[in-house]
Amino acid sequence: MAYATINPYSGETLKSFDDATDAEVREAIGNAHNAFLAWKETGFAERARILQKAADILRQNSDAYAKLLTLEMGKLFSEAQAEVELSAKIFEYYVRNAETLLKPQTLPVLDPAEGNAIVVHEPLGVLLAIEPWNFPYYQIARILAPQLSAGNTVLLKHASNVPQSAAAFQDLMKQAGLPDGAFRNLYATRAQIELIINDERVQGVALTGSEAAGAVVAAQAGKALKKSTLELGGADPFVVLADADLEKTTKWAVFGRHWNGGQVCVSSKRMIIVDEVYDDFLSRYRKGVAGLVAGDPFDPKTTLAPLSSQGAADEVKDKIREAVKLGAKAEEVGPPVPNQGAFVQPTILTDLAQDNPARYWEFFGPVSMLFRAKDEDDAVRIANDSPFGLGGSVFTGDPAHGAEVAKLISTGMVFVNHPTKVEADLPFGGVRRSGYGRELIGLGLKEFVNHKLIDVVDIDAPF
Repeated sequence: MAYATINPYSGETLKSFDDATDAEVREAIGNAHNAFLAWKETGFAERARILQKAADILRQNSDAYAKLLTLEMGKLFSEAQAEVELSAKIFEYYVRNAETLLKPQTLPVLDPAEGNAIVVHEPLGVLLAIEPWNFPYYQIARILAPQLSAGNTVLLKHASNVPQSAAAFQDLMKQAGLPDGAFRNLYATRAQIELIINDERVQGVALTGSEAAGAVVAAQAGKALKKSTLELGGADPFVVLADADLEKTTKWAVFGRHWNGGQVCVSSKRMIIVDEVYDDFLSRYRKGVAGLVAGDPFDPKTTLAPLSSQGAADEVKDKIREAVKLGAKAEEVGPPVPNQGAFVQPTILTDLAQDNPARYWEFFGPVSMLFRAKDEDDAVRIANDSPFGLGGSVFTGDPAHGAEVAKLISTGMVFVNHPTKVEADLPFGGVRRSGYGRELIGLGLKEFVNHKLIDVVDIDAPF
């Protein structure tokens, strides 16, 4: 069975699911299209009522929803609870703001003879969302809430190791009163993804995942002349300037790299520290990482979760070994992680020379790459020396100067004195091999709409 819940801590297979049949996929597309024809005419007040109901249900059953996240992908239970709340906040953001953000825009014309011109934002139709396992609810919410608000309908192909989370979200929207067909979870195969994209009733695809998956899906969408948005990998720089408060900065560094088991596209994966404070930072960081407690993700004392699967853990370990073969130095930090569970020993990689390709990799787990920068300019150079461009951060005692340095870092998001974060009211997305397009706020709301010009011109206007 391709779709299965395997507890990353116990290794137990809890439940498995059959792949969707081609007939089920085609039926879901048809139902989604029929739902769209009615949903696009549904008023903002009714759309908002349903989204608010979904937020309310999430909060009323927060622990039950959170438990499923921890069982399926090993997330700390406290982090799972936070993800449920974040998902509810995303729904509420569009409840409060979608109608205003989608209001027609009056254009300032150069010549009165051009008439009265406005741009309206109309939904496109059925969309396909392909989502990853690291934030099973948040990833759905950040595509579903804006697209339902815009009047589109959504088919979901979720990661194969979180099938129950996907089903739970479909059931959530049904409980909230969303019309049948407007959101459907499909245990689709890779071949069926192409089937969906090529269907003339499907108007676009949004993917969050690996570079390899993004390249394949983008190619399929391009061939079908469908719009796509991609949120791919990241290797966020964590730049530490000489005047940074090292005690506080180090705490943020430990958190920024290791939350969600280090399995976050916007984890602080590359620590770039100016020479003046490098040794002090490393000493403090090593101590902070050593203080992490690996164990049962349901145990409140646990601060380092297992990875999402044994396969994921093995892949990270293989990449560490390969980086060392290529010249890097690896230091395992802290007490040994448990033998039970898909754990990886927290590891610090240093001496990543310019000719070591590992410096350009994304390590999706508790692995930190540390770089010694000669000065501030060199720190910016190293930060931008990456194929990725998702998030990043600058730590300094001078926030105004930090903002100026942030402007020099080539990513989609940069935070000053905080690791890259996710919020319901902040845009999300990157550049280069981190993908294209934006999710959340008005930018995400308008990714899959027709920005249609309506121009009322006087029939007696001059030629």
